[in-house]
Amino acid sequence: MIKFLLNEVESQLSPEDPHGSVLDYLRETLQKKGSKEGCASGDCGACTVVIGETVDGGMQYRAINACITPMATLHGKQLITVEHLKQGDTLHPVQQAMVECHGSQCGFCTPGFIMSMFAYRKSHAHPDREAICEALGGNLCRCTGYRPIIDAAAQMFESPLEDQFTSAEEKTLSALQAIAGGGDGAELALNNGEKSYFSPTSVSNLAYLLQQHPEAKLVAGGTDLCLEFTQFLREFNTLIYTGRVVEMLRVEETGSAIEIGGAVSFSDCAEALVRHYPDLEELLARLGSLQIRNQATMAGNVANASPIADMPPVLIALDAQLLLRCGEETRLLPVRDYYKGYKETAQAVSEFIERIIIPKPKAGYDFRVYKISKRLEDDISATCGAFYIKIEGGVVSDARVAFGGMAAIPARAGNCEQALIGQAWNEQTIEIAMTALAEDFQPISDFRASAEYRLSVSQNLLKRFYLELESTADQLRVTHYA
Repeated sequence: MIKFLLNEVESQLSPEDPHGSVLDYLRETLQKKGSKEGCASGDCGACTVVIGETVDGGMQYRAINACITPMATLHGKQLITVEHLKQGDTLHPVQQAMVECHGSQCGFCTPGFIMSMFAYRKSHAHPDREAICEALGGNLCRCTGYRPIIDAAAQMFESPLEDQFTSAEEKTLSALQAIAGGGDGAELALNNGEKSYFSPTSVSNLAYLLQQHPEAKLVAGGTDLCLEFTQFLREFNTLIYTGRVVEMLRVEETGSAIEIGGAVSFSDCAEALVRHYPDLEELLARLGSLQIRNQATMAGNVANASPIADMPPVLIALDAQLLLRCGEETRLLPVRDYYKGYKETAQAVSEFIERIIIPKPKAGYDFRVYKISKRLEDDISATCGAFYIKIEGGVVSDARVAFGGMAAIPARAGNCEQALIGQAWNEQTIEIAMTALAEDFQPISDFRASAEYRLSVSQNLLKRFYLELESTADQLRVTHYA
C-alpha cells in the first residue's frame, strides 16, 4: 500500500499497475488534467509537479517530471499539483504574477511553468534572474516566449512568501513523519500478479532483494529507465527502488575523498562536487534540466553505461572508484575498469553500485571538463573531455585525459597522455598530443556529429585546456608583478 499526501490529504492506494507513472495516475485515475503530457520523456516540462519531503526537520519542495516518475516512489512524500495552488477564488501569487505579466497564450505549457516557479519560490527568498532561468530551463513554451514568464517569476516575490503551504507546514511534517514511522513506512512491496515493486530502506535488504530477483531493474531517479516504458513500451516484471535506502542517500567526505551514495541525486551532490572541483559547475548545470537533476543519480549515469554519459569521463580522469555490493560482499573497482563494451559493464549479476568514491583534488593538479553538444543546455553530448594534469617546473609530470562520445565506452586517451608526460608544457607538446589523440579513438558518425567533427573538436579541447591554463598563469604573473 502506497501512502502519501496528495496536496494536503493523506492518500492510500494499491495501484493497479505498480510500475505506472505519476502522470497517468493524475490524469487517468484522478481525472486531474492540469498536468499535461507533452513528450513523455522528461524534456518539455508540461507535466511538472512538485514533491515535498522532510529534510532536516523542515519541508523541501522540488520540481519533477511526472511522466517519468513511477507512482510508487511517492510513498512517504507529498505530491503537489497545479490544481491545489488556487485557494477558493484567490489565485496563488505565482498564478497571479503569470496573469499580470501575460505569461500564457495557448496554456498547454502553463501548468508546468507554474509548478517550476512555485518550487523556485518555496526554495528562495529573493528572485535571481540566472537562477530563475535555470529553474525554468526544463519547461518549453512554443507561443508565449520566455520574457513575460521570467518577468512573472520575478514579480511573484512581490507578494508575501507565506502561503497556504507555509501555514500547513507543521501539519504536513507531522503527517509525513507518521507515514515514515508506521509499519508501511519501512519496507514496501507491491504486486499485481504480473509485476512487482519493492522499496527497501536499508542496503542489506536491497542486496537481499536483488539476489532474490536477479532479473529486477533498479530504479534510482528513473530518468532513463522510465523512457523504456514511455518511449519503447517495454515492460519489466520487477522494479526495486533505491531512493529510500538510507545508506545510499548520503554524501560524506573523508580526508581524501568525496563519497556519494548510489541513490544521491545530482541536485544533492552538486555542492560538494563544485566546492572541490569548481569547473564541474557548468557541466552539472548542463546535465539535463533541474527537474531531471532533482531525480537523476550519478550512480545511474554511470551504470547506464552510455558512451555519451557526462560523468564517466570525469570520474575516469579523477581516478574515481565504485563500491560494488552483492549480498554482503563488497569490492572496489576503478571506474576506468567498469566499462567492457557498448552497454556492457564489469558488474556481476545481483551486484549494484553502493557508493562512488571520488578523490579530492591533489596539490599541483589542474582540472577541466568540456561538453560539446548541439544545444548548450539540456542536450546529450557529442563528445565530453575531462583533463587532469600536473605541471612541475614547466614539465608535465602526470596526465589523465578521458573522453566520452569518442568510442563504444568512455575511456582514457593513453597515447595522448604519453605524448604529454615528461614533456615541456608548451604549444609544440600540445600539437603532438593532439595528433596522438587520433590514435586513441576511432569515433563514429551519427545524427549528433560526424566522426571527423568529433575527433577535430576533441583535439581542440586539449588546445583549449592549454590556452586556459596559460591565460590563468599569465594573469597570476601580472598580479604578482603589479
